[in-house]
Parts: sequence; C-alpha cells; structure tokens
Amino acid sequence: MADENAAGDEDEDAAAGSAGGGKKKLFLFGGIGLVVLLAVGGGAYFFLMGSDSPAPTPGEADPLMEVQKPVVFYDLPEMTVNLATDGRSTYLKVRIALEVENRGMIDQIQPFLPRILDAFQIYLRELRPADLEGSAGLFRLKEELLRRINLSVYPAKVEGVLFKEILVQ
Repeated sequence: MADENAAGDEDEDAAAGSAGGGKKKLFLFGGIGLVVLLAVGGGAYFFLMGSDSPAPTPGEADPLMEVQKPVVFYDLPEMTVNLATDGRSTYLKVRIALEVENRGMIDQIQPFLPRILDAFQIYLRELRPADLEGSAGLFRLKEELLRRINLSVYPAKVEGVLFKEILVQ
C-alpha cells in the first residue's frame, strides 16, 4: 500500500508540476506580449506626437510659420463656345479668373489678352462634353488652360486658372 500511496503522490506531483508549468508559460507569454504592446505604443506616440523642435514660448512667434504671399486675381471676359459633337449643339459657358503674383503681372498680361482668348477658344472648341465630366476632366482642363496661357504670355507667369462658372448646355 505504501507503494501505491507513493505512486499516487508522484502522479499528483506530476500533475501539479505540469499545471504550474502551464501557469509559468502563461505568465511568460503574457509578460512578453505586454512588453511588446508597450513598446509599439511608445513608438507610435513618439512618431505621431513627438517633435524635433522645442515648444515655442507664449511670447515667441513660431519660426516655421510661413506668411501667405498676397495674390491678385484677374477676371477674363465670359466665353461661350460650341463644343465638338456629332449632331446636337452643345455649348460651354465659362468664366475664368487668373491668379497672378502681383498687379505688375496683370500689366504684363493685358497686352496679350487677344492671344490668350484665341488660345482658349481654339482649345475649348476641340473638347467634347465627355471631356468635361467629373473632377478629373475639369482638372485636366484647368491644367491645359494654364499651360496654354503661360505659353502665350511668356516671360510673364500665371500661377493658376480658377473657374468662377462653368456650364455645359
């Protein structure tokens, strides 16, 4: 019987040892997971919230803040053109403003106004209504008009073409 009790005690010790080993593994993996989680969280905080420059003092202006340059807008006359279609007449009515650096640039551009309007009219007449669909079509139109106007007024430079009104009918 003593042998049976000794064998039973050994089985209980083995079961307790394996259960204790399982708890040790659980604590070990949980601890490693917690360390990894804290490291990832700290790294994310550092990269997202951290800053290389010191915080500005309340009385000090921010040295990185850029001052927005003043711009001047010049309105072109309203244009109505017939678009290229296969049958039915389709018209494009457009009002455009040009963005330039200063008033002196407008004085340089005004003598070229007939050339600008001619370049716009020729290009706009080649368009189909499908070319003007969606924001991508209008973006391409804006970029092409900007390219054409800068070719027409060189050495002066237009910074942007802005649509005030655009109507396809």
